[in-house]
Amino acid sequence: MSNNTLFKSKEALLSKGEIKLRADLLEIAESGIRKVIPYESTKALVRRTQDGVAVGDALYPWNDIRNIYIIGAGKGSFPIAQALDEILGDRISEGIVVVKEGEKRRLPHVEIFESSHPIPDERSITGADKIMRILEKAGQKDLVFAAITGGSSALVNKPAPGITIEELKELNRLLLRSGAEIGKVNAVRKHLCMMKGGRVLQYGQPATVVTLTFDTAPPDMPWPDMCLPDPTTFADAIGVLKSYGLWENTRQSVRDRLTYGLAHPEEETLKSSDGMKHAMYSVADPQSACMAAADKAREMGYTPYILSTTMEGEAKDVGIMQAGIVNEIVKYGRPFTPPCAIISGGETTVTILGEPGEGGPNQETVLGFASKLLPKQGVAFLSIDTDGTDGPGLIAGGMVDTQTLSRLHQLGIDLNETFQAHSSSVVLRELGDEIVTGHTGTNVMNLRVALIG
Repeated sequence: MSNNTLFKSKEALLSKGEIKLRADLLEIAESGIRKVIPYESTKALVRRTQDGVAVGDALYPWNDIRNIYIIGAGKGSFPIAQALDEILGDRISEGIVVVKEGEKRRLPHVEIFESSHPIPDERSITGADKIMRILEKAGQKDLVFAAITGGSSALVNKPAPGITIEELKELNRLLLRSGAEIGKVNAVRKHLCMMKGGRVLQYGQPATVVTLTFDTAPPDMPWPDMCLPDPTTFADAIGVLKSYGLWENTRQSVRDRLTYGLAHPEEETLKSSDGMKHAMYSVADPQSACMAAADKAREMGYTPYILSTTMEGEAKDVGIMQAGIVNEIVKYGRPFTPPCAIISGGETTVTILGEPGEGGPNQETVLGFASKLLPKQGVAFLSIDTDGTDGPGLIAGGMVDTQTLSRLHQLGIDLNETFQAHSSSVVLRELGDEIVTGHTGTNVMNLRVALIG
C-alpha cells in the first residue's frame, strides 16, 4: 500500500469544516493503522536460517521438518501469509488462507481464498474444508503456521451436525443485531462450528502448530479461538441466547445441538492444550495502534492521552461519552489542557430493533459524538474500523467536527431518526464525511481520535 492511498475519501473529508484538524486527524489515524499491518512484524519474528526456521527465540531445525504448511483465516491474515511466503518460499509444501471477499492479491506458494463476512455463506464451508484437508495431512515432523485474525469466525465455518449454513447465517444476523458483546457472540458461534474453540489446534496434532495472531481480545475473550482452549461452555451459549431474548427465535436444530452438547461433555470445545505441540505469537495489537497514533499526535504538537484500548459499549453512547469529555476540556481545561489528542481503541456494538438501515458502529459513534459536541471552534473527531469496513458496507468509519451539527440542521437531518433507523451511512454520505479505505490488511478493532486545537 503506497503512502497516499489509505484514505480514498481524503479530498472530500478535507473540503469543509475544521480543515487543519481534519488533516491532522487523518495523519494520526493512518500512523495507527499502518503500525499494525502485520507484514513487517511477521518478517521480524520469523526467519529462515541455515539451521532451520527461527520464530522469535525458538528454532525448528531442518532435520526435524518434513513439510511446512500455511493455513489461515481472518481480515488481517493476508499480510502474515505474504511475509511467510517471502521468507519460506519453496520450502512451503502447501498453504491456504481464507480472506474477506475483495482481497484480490495472490501469493506464489499459498492459495488465497475469498469468503464472506460478517455473515457466513457456502464459501465459509469451502474455506473450512480446504483448511481441514491440510490439517489432516500434517504429521509428526510437520510444521504448521496458522495465521488467524479477527473475522475468522465468519470467514471459516464447519457447521456442527444437524445444522445448515443457512441456519448459521440466520443466527449470526440475530446475534449481530442483538447488541451482544463479541465475546458473547463467539461463545455461541464456537459451540455450533467444528473449527472453533481450539479445534484447529486439535486437528493439527501431532504436527507443531505455530499460531501468528493479533491480540485483539477484550480481557474475557481469548483470541484466536480456533487455536486456543475455550473457557466457555454449551451452558454459556444457551445463556447468551436466553439473556438477549433470542432463544425462542432460534431454530429448533440450533437449540437441539446446544441442548445435546449440554448433556454430552465429550462434545465440548478444547479446554486445555497440555501435551500439544504448539506456540502462539502476537504480530499486532490495539495497544500498538493507539500508541502509534499517540506518537504521531505528539509529533504534530498535541499532547496525547489514551483513554482505553479495550473500550466497549453501545456505539452511539460511546460517542456521546467522548463528546462529554471533550466538552469539559474545551470549556474548563480539565481533565486535560488543549491542544491535545484523546485516543481510544476497542469494539463497540449496535443494538438493532426491526429492520436496519445502512450503517455501522463507528459511523454511529461519530454521529453520537456530533450530537452532543458544543458548537465551539477547534474540535474534530474520527472513528474507524482498522480493517477498513465498518459493518457490511464499504465505509470504514466517519469524521465530524464542531460544524457538523449546524450542517445537519441545514440539511434537515434529524439524528434521533438516524439512530432509530441505524442509517448512519446515508447521513455521512450526505455530509461527505464517510471514510473509505478499502481493505487495510489489519484488524485490531476500532480506533477513535478526538483532536482539541
